[in-house]
This record gives sequence, C-alpha cells and structure tokens, in this order.
Amino acid sequence: MYNINKNVFKDELKYNGEVILKYTIEYPHIIEEKWIESIEKFNVYNYQKAKMLKNFSEGKLFQDAIETYEYNKKNGYPIMVYEVYSSFEITYNTEFIVSLYIDDYIFSGGAHGNTKRTSQTWDFRRGCMIQLKNFFKNDKNYVSKIVTNINNFIEQDIASGNDIYFENYCCLTIQSFNVDNYYLQDGNIIIYYQQYDIAPYSSGILTFKIKC
Repeated sequence: MYNINKNVFKDELKYNGEVILKYTIEYPHIIEEKWIESIEKFNVYNYQKAKMLKNFSEGKLFQDAIETYEYNKKNGYPIMVYEVYSSFEITYNTEFIVSLYIDDYIFSGGAHGNTKRTSQTWDFRRGCMIQLKNFFKNDKNYVSKIVTNINNFIEQDIASGNDIYFENYCCLTIQSFNVDNYYLQDGNIIIYYQQYDIAPYSSGILTFKIKC
C-alpha cells in the first residue's frame, strides 16, 4: 500500500484588478523505493495531466473569462468568476496495483458547471495501465455482458421507484460505453457514465458495480 501525496496547482487570475478565474488542480504523487521506474511513469503522467489543465485554465479559459467580463461590464451585468476544480480519489491501493479517478469541474457560465471524470488503474510490476479487457481474458463479448448487467440493474432501480434515467437508457448504455471509464474498488470493477450520457445532469455521474 502506497502513501500517495496530494500536490496542487492553485491560483486566482485577475483582469482589471478583479478576480475572474480561480483554479485548484490536485494531482497524485508517490514517493516509493520499490518499482521506481513504474512509479516515475505514474508521477510524470499525472503531473503532465494536471499541467495541461493548468495551461488550459491560464490560456483559453482565461481569454474566455476576459470576453465574458468585458461583455458583462458593458451591459451592466454582475462579474462572473470562472472556476476550475480538479480532485482525485484513490479507490484501490495494494502492493503493485493502484486505481483512482479524477473529477475535473469547470464553471464557465450558465446555470451550473460540468464535471468530467477520468480514471487510471496501474500495474507497477509492468509499468503500465491495465485495460478493462485484461479482466475478461478469452471473452470477446465482455462489453455486451457488462452492458447487459448494467441495464438489468437500471431496470431494477426504476422498478424500485428510482427513475432517474433517460427513457432510451437501453440504447444509451451501449452508445456511451467507454472501455476507459472504469476503476477498481473493493475488489470490484466500477463502470461509470459521464453527466448526460444516460441520465439528466441532476443524476450526476452514475456508477455500476461489476464483479471481477
């Protein structure tokens, strides 16, 4: 089990003396004497991922925030502060496997911001990320079986009174299925769908447990 530090990029960007964009970008960093090369790959990957979001915040998003600021000033509207918040959650942490997800929240106007989730599952023995198909060796139909399980769960969820899904969820679960959208937790595979994939925004990021 690894001690995983939380490193942070954080700043408030001003225009005409007023804060118009804030960002807080957290990313994981491991210091470990075992599997050194693999750990370094993990650290570099996550640093670069966080740096890309930082550069986007200070570049394109900041320019968008300036345009919104000038428009609002010209038309007498309140100043809108753009926000970026990225956080991670370690969901599985063993001797040589670490799994986690990262939620990137961006508010750039409108009624609410949006969150996009990404995830990683690392095998430090091999120095690479594990693909979902590796858990279903010799099963070419693993995706259709996973989606069938998810649809069965949704059907039961709706029958119990928790009808939070779009009407055509059966089609959307396969159309929006992404083999990268998974992580490990408590010995299970967790499949997730982004906001709006299979349900309204209010339903959030929906997750489904699949046994390994």
